[in-house]
Formats: sequence, structure tokens, C-alpha cells
Amino acid sequence: MFSQGPAVGSEGSPLQKRKSKMYYLFTESRCQEKEEHGYVPPEEIDGSVTPARVLDFRWLKMAHWSLRVLRQRCLVSVSQTLLRNPSRFLCTAVQQKNGQAEDDHSGTQKTEQSPAEKQLAEEKAKLEEQFKEINDKYKRALADTENLRQRCQKLVEEAKLYGIQGFCKDLLEVADILEKATESVPKEELSRQNPHLKNLYDGLLMTEVQIQKVFTKHGLVKLNPLGAKFDPYEHEALFHAAVEGKDPGTVALVTKVGYKLHGRTLRPALVGVAKAP
Repeated sequence: MFSQGPAVGSEGSPLQKRKSKMYYLFTESRCQEKEEHGYVPPEEIDGSVTPARVLDFRWLKMAHWSLRVLRQRCLVSVSQTLLRNPSRFLCTAVQQKNGQAEDDHSGTQKTEQSPAEKQLAEEKAKLEEQFKEINDKYKRALADTENLRQRCQKLVEEAKLYGIQGFCKDLLEVADILEKATESVPKEELSRQNPHLKNLYDGLLMTEVQIQKVFTKHGLVKLNPLGAKFDPYEHEALFHAAVEGKDPGTVALVTKVGYKLHGRTLRPALVGVAKAP
């Protein structure tokens, strides 16, 4: 009543068909691996092919194809990133490449120069020499101008200080006359019996004191070097004489007093110098 199917181990059974199909796929993939990669499966080494080895090889083949797909996806993602911002990843390599190219280019330029470059280098050297020469002249002109300014400023200051030098020399004669007039009046004549002479003497004395105050106000100082050491810058020696009680080289007598204007000798004092006996 019921038809008996093929046996499990017979040739027409489903298990046997599945095994045959798996063996066919295995054989085809093995041939492809041999052609592409020269891969020799381990079952060919010992010459035995079993269903377990076929299944292991299929899993190995699936893992191989999965790795290949994953690698392709990674390459696609990296290529898209490079297309979006290529300078970020390639700047270092480009800089190194450019640096090497510049070094090579500079080396070739140093070794080989064209006639135009040589001419430009000569013109550059000439212009540098002209620049140095003009810069040196400019600095010298600035120094000369500064020296001239300082000299003019000094002359102006000296003119302010010594502009009255001629006028002071003329007044010195008046001061000398007043001094001689007061010195010529005998002291015994200055009494109540001769009040007019006394008043005249007091007037001359007051005039002399006032004129000395004016001289001091304008920087004119009186020099009376009696007993001082002889100074050729301030004194003028009229004679040398041996004087008792005076050291040699000192002023023993003052014939006419001298004056100094702001530290400069306006008129030297006329003196007699003592010498050794």
C-alpha cells in the first residue's frame, strides 16, 4: 500500500544528493582558489575528502569572502573621507614631497645658473654696494649735523653768558677809578671839621659798593690774589722780588685787581711775585 522510498545510504537518497552537491561546490571552489591564489586545500595533501572537511572548508570560504567584503567597505569609506577633505590626510606627505622637490630644485639652481640669473646676481651685488655707500654717507651727514647743532647751541649759550664782556671791560675802568679815589682820601681828613669831604667820600664809597653788587649779579667777580699762589691763568706777573715773610711763588704785591666773568678770566690781576732770596 505504501511505496517504500530509497534507502538512506542508497545513491538516489536526498542525503546522498546533498553530499554530491556539496562535493561539487567544494571542487569548483577549490579549482578557483588554485587558479587565483595557488591555494592547496589540506585534503589534497593526504588525499582524503570527507564531509566534515568539506563543511570546514565552506566555513573558511565564507570567512574569506566576509573579510574581502569588509576590506572593500573600509576602502570605500576611506576614499569618501579623502574626497571630502584630502588636504588633511595628504598635507604631511605633500609637504615632505614639496620639501624634497625644493631641495632638489635649489641644488640644481646652485649647481647650474643661467646667464640671466648671473646678471641679476651681479646687479644685486652692485646695488648692495651702492646702498652701503649711501647709508654710510647718510650716517656721516647725520653725525655732522648733530655736531653742528651742538656747536651752535654751545655758541648761543656762551653768547648769552659772555655777550656783555665788552661792556664789562669798559666798566672795569670806572670801578678802578672809584677805588683809587676812595683810597686817595686820607683818613685824618675825614672829620667833622671837613663835612663836605666826608660826604663826598661816603658817596664814592657807596657807589663803589653798589657797582660791585651789580658786577656780582651779572657774574663778574673781583680778584685780589694778595698772598695767594701765582696762577698764570688768572695773574700777570709784572716783576719778581725777594720779599721777607713771603714764600717763593706767591703774590707779594697787587698793582691792579683782576676780574672773572662766569668763571672765565676777563682781566688778569697785575701782581708782583716773591722769589727766593
